[in-house]
Parts: sequence; C-alpha cells; structure tokens
Amino acid sequence: MSNSDTPANNQVALIAGPTASGKSDLAVRLAQALDRPAVVINADSAQVYADLQILSARPTAAEMGGVPHRLFGAWDGSKACSAADWASAAKREIAEAHAADAVPIIVGGTGLYIRTLLEGIAPIPAIAPDVRESVRALSTTEAYTALLDEDAARADLLHPSDSQRIARALEVVRSTGRTLAEWQEIKEGGIADEISLAPLVLLPDRDAVFARCDGRFAMMVDNGAVGEVEALLARDLSPDLPVMRAIGVTEIAGWLRGEWTREDALAKGQQATRNYAKRQFTWLRNQLPNDWVRIKPEDVDLRTNFDILFP
Repeated sequence: MSNSDTPANNQVALIAGPTASGKSDLAVRLAQALDRPAVVINADSAQVYADLQILSARPTAAEMGGVPHRLFGAWDGSKACSAADWASAAKREIAEAHAADAVPIIVGGTGLYIRTLLEGIAPIPAIAPDVRESVRALSTTEAYTALLDEDAARADLLHPSDSQRIARALEVVRSTGRTLAEWQEIKEGGIADEISLAPLVLLPDRDAVFARCDGRFAMMVDNGAVGEVEALLARDLSPDLPVMRAIGVTEIAGWLRGEWTREDALAKGQQATRNYAKRQFTWLRNQLPNDWVRIKPEDVDLRTNFDILFP
C-alpha cells in the first residue's frame, strides 16, 4: 500500500499500537519533522468522547506541540461513535488535509476503526425492530444456542459469554437472511486503494506497557478521573453507551456507589487496562498486513520508517 511514486497529496501516515505505547508522542514528533504541514487524526475509540479527557489519556494542548489534532473529543458521550461514524469523519479529515497540502497522521489503537477506514464496511441493512427486540430478550446462553443453529461458523468464533457479539450476529442473520461473514465479503467504502500509506505498528515490551498502564491509571484517579465519572453519572446516560462502558468509568462508578473501595476501584481499573492492552497486542500482531513494520518505540527512525513522507 506504500509507494514512493504516489503524489504527496495522496500520502497518509498511520501509527498503531497498544495503549500507553507512545503513539501520540511519536505522531507529534513525526509532524514536527516533516517539511510540510501535518494533521494528527485520532483513531482511539475512547478519545473520541468529549467526556473522557482524563480517562482516555487524551493529549493536552501542550502535548499536541502546536500540531493540529482532529477527532479528539469530537463526540458527546450521549451519542455512540460507531466504526462507520468514525471512518466517515476520518475520511473527511484526510480529504481536508490533502486539500491543504498537509499530511494526515492517523494515530490510535482501535483496530476496528483502522480496518473500517482502510477496508470499508459491510452494507448491512438496519435490523428490523421486532428482530432486535426478540434477540435482546434472550439470555446470553439462549442466544448462543440459537446462533449455533443459525450461524454455526460465527458461533465457533465467539466466546459463549460474549453477549454483545452473539446478539449482533444473531440479529443480522435473522433480520437479513445472510450471515455476518456473507455481508463482510462485500465490504465497501475503504480507502486503502486510494492512498499511499506509511504504516507503523508500535510493539513495546509488554511488561513495560503494563507498568505504564498501572501508573497512568493511578495518576488518572488522583488527577480528575473521579470528577469525570461523577459528571457522567449525573447525566443519567444509558449504561449501554460506549462512554459508560469505557475503561475506568465502570470501576470508579462502582466505588462512588459504595459497591467497593477506592483501592478495589484502582485495582479493577488497572486490571481492565492491562487486559485491554493484551487484546491490542494480539490484534496488532495478527490482524494487520504482514508487511506492516512492527517495531519497538525506541527503535523508530522517522526517515527510515516513514520514508515516503520525506523528500
């Protein structure tokens, strides 16, 4: 997907990596090293929400280093930002950057966002309301049993307790008569063939990342994360919204409601962050193209790893 002969106004940099791997810092370093303007575009599903400045570790104005940042805090927590929503917004930001002769630098660790932008999304019709209602009325066990009968291939890919994905797969096959896999074969809207991509995947030492996750979450709790959760709870938003299920929100909310202690909330939040990082490591190693460079942050050389962006 990278081609040094492609016009500069078609170039896009992409920096992926697990949480706490230094992606944001690298994006700013790259932007500042280029001989033309650059725009950093967020691809983190928590950092899109305005309500999660601290809990999502969204870059501060100082950390942005004077580089324009887009799609950070762009959604109110009362509205879910789907992968399709984000990809549509990201495509607009990329087009605007190119029109201004700037380099778009996509940075984040949400794999579904990245794949949707590059590969497109299956044009699955809206789920019939009666189908959704009937599926959501099932227990997770009942839904999984039904999925084994109606889409066994998808059921085999899912953990029997993964209620959200089980329900989605069952809704799709019941509402459309086609499985998710059949729909995914006809993805549309991806931009991979329209750009010259300079991708880089940061894969730091796991233990170092886990230690940073623990320390960062503790700092969040001490420096404003509790206030963010209090503000969210005061809005009485649906618990099903992504912002209410973000790492740290559930753990701190339980403490505020007296369900467990502050120490428990801290431990639960740190564990949830480490678990998320583990899933990201697995996805980044196995689900991205094999020719994308995977590298430790300390080994990055901007001119070598993003050579198509430099004259």
